[in-house]
Amino acid sequence: MTTPTHPMTARRRLTWLAVPMLALAGCASAPLAPGPVLSVETPTAWTALDGAAPAPPDGPSAWDVARWWEGLGDAALTAWVQAALQANTDLRAAQAALAQARAVREAAQAATWPSVDARLGARQARTEAGGAHAVSAGLDAQWELDLWGRRNAAVQASEADERATAASLAWTRVSLAAEVAAAYWDLWSAQQRLQTAQQSLAAQTDSVQLTQWRVQAGLSAQQDLDSARANLEQTRASVAALQASARQALHALNLLAGRPAGAAPLAQPAERAPEPPPAWTLPVPADTLRQRPDVAAAWARWQAAAARVAQADAARLPTLTLTGSLSWQAPRVSELLDPAALTRALVASVAAPLFDAGQRQAQVRQQQAALEQARAALEGALLAALRDVENALVAIASDRARVRHLQAAEEAAAAALQQATLRHRAGLADLRTLLDAQRTWLAVRSERIAAQAQWATDHARLFKALGGGWQPADTDPVPERSR
Repeated sequence: MTTPTHPMTARRRLTWLAVPMLALAGCASAPLAPGPVLSVETPTAWTALDGAAPAPPDGPSAWDVARWWEGLGDAALTAWVQAALQANTDLRAAQAALAQARAVREAAQAATWPSVDARLGARQARTEAGGAHAVSAGLDAQWELDLWGRRNAAVQASEADERATAASLAWTRVSLAAEVAAAYWDLWSAQQRLQTAQQSLAAQTDSVQLTQWRVQAGLSAQQDLDSARANLEQTRASVAALQASARQALHALNLLAGRPAGAAPLAQPAERAPEPPPAWTLPVPADTLRQRPDVAAAWARWQAAAARVAQADAARLPTLTLTGSLSWQAPRVSELLDPAALTRALVASVAAPLFDAGQRQAQVRQQQAALEQARAALEGALLAALRDVENALVAIASDRARVRHLQAAEEAAAAALQQATLRHRAGLADLRTLLDAQRTWLAVRSERIAAQAQWATDHARLFKALGGGWQPADTDPVPERSR
């Protein structure tokens, strides 16, 4: 015959079982290991500055690079960027993703606390001998002790995911500002080239009219009139194409600003050509990597992956769950407060995996592989950031030289066109010379306008590559090895 266990004896056994496990729990919640060992070595300076492009002057920044578009002095560009930062659909989706990540983190934190449920019920049973009634109420509590840090690792993973999502939102803002600037200067370029083509069209129309009079007077051949008309029709075709380009550029801007494609322009680009930004201090590579949101996002994703490795590893160990309940049961509601109706229970249960055919071990290897992927992605983000800055610096140096040469070429082409026009009207030059001068001036001026717009666009890409448009706050630094 089994001897019943005294309640106090059972409580002592539970205490002796729980105390060492609780002591282990304090050791299991230690912080995760520091950042990964990376094979990427950050250079101390930008190689593109060695002869390819002059370094900006040292000293304090002349303006706020974080809001670089405002420092360009173009009110229309600032209006477009501000509109996009408020209404862009991709940006709103990134904001919603951040809200979702915060909710996931809050749920993971809440899972570390005990859960308490309330219940209320009524039962009625009838037999041939009569009926029976009963009402019941109760509270049930359950708490899984985080002995090995599994739940703590889940919280750390969710917190890192939230940081990665916040950094992704910041990177969306950075990219959006650069995209708006590029689309804005595409619109400016199309409009300026359209105006140039229309000016040339007016001059060519006069040339056709003059040639027609000369043919009627017997001073020119019909072939000259046909050539003038062919040149005129080619310019008209260019005008039609440029009109389409300008409308499409406006559609792109409206899309970025969260507006219908056919909406009226929020602001028209200024007539003047975009100018290079004022001088600022170019950050060193290590500072650039620290302030790039995409690098911060990759770093946070590595932290999340490391936490999930710890979480999967802890899932292979035993779990201790405490369950308690308070129950009241009586024939009538008025009798529920009777002390005799109260039943109390406290249960401690330990569960340990015995055989799962290697499932948990495979999950650990899966998370370890994901951690290695995150490390490779972090190194890739570092390398891409360095490449973006170097490419932008090389492009800006090339754009600067190209614009300077094209400006000189445009001045020469304009002078040649003026002389050819005067000589043709005086009968000292044939029509072919005039047509060649008109085509050359139109081509050179259009190329100079496109180069000017590309120069401004490459500056926007440089600010994006440097992480401009975003103020880093409360972010984890880049691992020491990569600096």
